[in-house]
Amino acid sequence: MKKTVLFSFLFFSLLSICRAQDFKYGTFSHDDLGMKSYKNDTSAHALVLNEYGNAWISSNDMIALEMDYHVKIKIFDSKGFKEGQIELPFYIWEDGDTETYTDIKAVTFYHDENGDVKQAELNPKQVYTTKENKHWGTVKFAMPNVRNGSVIEYSYHLKSFSLNRFKEWAFQSDIPKLSSEYQVSIPAIYNYNISLRGVLKLLEGDKYKGKVDKDCFSVAGTKCDCSKLIFGMKDIPALVEEDYMTSPKNYLSAIYFELSDYINLRTGAKVKVSQEWQDVDRQLKLEDAFGGQMKKKNAFKDVLVPVLAGKTDELEKAKAVYAFIQKSFKWNRFIGIYSGDGVRKAFEKHTGSIADINLALVAALSSAGINSEAVILSTRENGVVNRLYPVITEFNYVVAKANIGDKSYLLDASDPMLSFSLLPMKCLNDQGRVLSLDKPSYWTDLNANQNKRSTYALDLTLQENGKLKGSITNYSFGYDAYVKRSAIKKFNTVDEYVENLDERQPKLKILNSEIINLDDFDKPLSEKYEVEIDVYDNLDNNKFLFNPFMLHKITVNPFKLNERTYPVDWGMPSSERVILTVHLPEKYKIESTPELVSVSLPNDGGKFVTSVETGNNQFTFSHVVQFNRGLYSSAEYPYLKELYNKIIVSEKADIVFKKN
Repeated sequence: MKKTVLFSFLFFSLLSICRAQDFKYGTFSHDDLGMKSYKNDTSAHALVLNEYGNAWISSNDMIALEMDYHVKIKIFDSKGFKEGQIELPFYIWEDGDTETYTDIKAVTFYHDENGDVKQAELNPKQVYTTKENKHWGTVKFAMPNVRNGSVIEYSYHLKSFSLNRFKEWAFQSDIPKLSSEYQVSIPAIYNYNISLRGVLKLLEGDKYKGKVDKDCFSVAGTKCDCSKLIFGMKDIPALVEEDYMTSPKNYLSAIYFELSDYINLRTGAKVKVSQEWQDVDRQLKLEDAFGGQMKKKNAFKDVLVPVLAGKTDELEKAKAVYAFIQKSFKWNRFIGIYSGDGVRKAFEKHTGSIADINLALVAALSSAGINSEAVILSTRENGVVNRLYPVITEFNYVVAKANIGDKSYLLDASDPMLSFSLLPMKCLNDQGRVLSLDKPSYWTDLNANQNKRSTYALDLTLQENGKLKGSITNYSFGYDAYVKRSAIKKFNTVDEYVENLDERQPKLKILNSEIINLDDFDKPLSEKYEVEIDVYDNLDNNKFLFNPFMLHKITVNPFKLNERTYPVDWGMPSSERVILTVHLPEKYKIESTPELVSVSLPNDGGKFVTSVETGNNQFTFSHVVQFNRGLYSSAEYPYLKELYNKIIVSEKADIVFKKN
């Protein structure tokens, strides 16, 4: 699990000066060039030999944040070449000012065909700047002459005018590092909350104890001391991405900085920057693009009259309003927590952002007399928010919350295929903050009421020509139904979907099909197919092997690491049950069946179970894979890994039948 350690530094209490040394640029060692692999991780395609950063607040022409960065990387093979493609993001302010990169230097050391050491310098003309969107751009360059065994090195200087977020430092990345060190110098008039995230520990010792540099900062004729802090790690393992994880940055071992307060040198007063939730509550309620839109109940008062006609039950009203908003808007693919055009204008245009749509839903629910609130959250890709103190910029999505009786329902009306109370997978990320117009905000779990469940029933008869003929019926519930409905709706017609399904199954021919409740989200999606399946060329043999795992066979374990330091997160509980009945010709009987399997996870976490029933000329084989939680800790990882191993082994077992 992610571990967060919070430091609150009052910089006046530090006593002496400390120094961190950058390593010399433009040098190489024959040992580095000759290195064939990294002993601590022989699978690594590249290795950071040394990494150093130095950041400080300057006051030359104006107060700015500046940072020097320097790194040297060993490339083992072609899969490590990507480390030579450098992309440096920079922020663009509304007035056109930008963060700037200068003093960019880069060199590659390598052996030529004769075994001699050569070096290739980066041509400054090969550094490019691109604008990605309104607020972000990227400086890009490629390291010259990167090849197997080479060592690349580059450095740059960054200048930024945003002091709210002192530059964070990621000790960990997708390749291992021998050494990573970050020195910061912060004037005592600035007070930052500094947090260490991840499971790795910082180096300790005299070098890493905070100290003071006297009179290091001067502005407007006033001098003050600076805190010198050095953070370091050695022999840092790579963070290997694996299936069923949220944003990697949630688990990277890294240092983050958040400005808490500063001294206004003109007045001598302390200016508070970091906020309490009561400050954020007040700010968002007064913000026209947020609280102002939640209040616009009258915008929907008249249009909801026919929608609510004849409905007296609150849940029935809420479902009707939800369906109305779903049909009234088309999402324009923009996310965020603030409404751009306002819910009234977005409703008139029938298109809007996530905030336009879901704040409109909050207002419409309120207009219908439903107790409704807004929930701001961070999507899985965006990362988990820091709950130690509010940072409003960490939230990038908003949904609605309807409170009816003793139950609450989280709602996202941006997708017409989402059923009532079902959130998209991207929103199932830890907790969200609930904001109301009339009470303090609070946290809520985002995976409540979310589930994924399916049941397959196969009833097949073995024909004399060696083919199986019969029916496959599938019932999908919750998120599984959403995925299936979305897949079907991508086609112009249901027939096109069935035709595509038939084409993707070379040994299966769909003879007839029926799909029920495609547009009725309150009921499970039902799919029934009459099929013919090629199994044997003929029935001339006396003995036959039959593998009963005909659907969704797992051939590769998604969990391959010896140890995983971050949780397994698939968002929600899930269950898949398959019941297969096969009728054999009368002259055949069952000789042997697979050994039954029953594997359970600790703490009622889930299970894999098989069962079989046989008659003279038929058998029913069933199995269920069930996970009772959406989140499993790193300590539970070995059990999940073993569960999948048992599934894969059991799926190789056959049922044997023969002629009488």
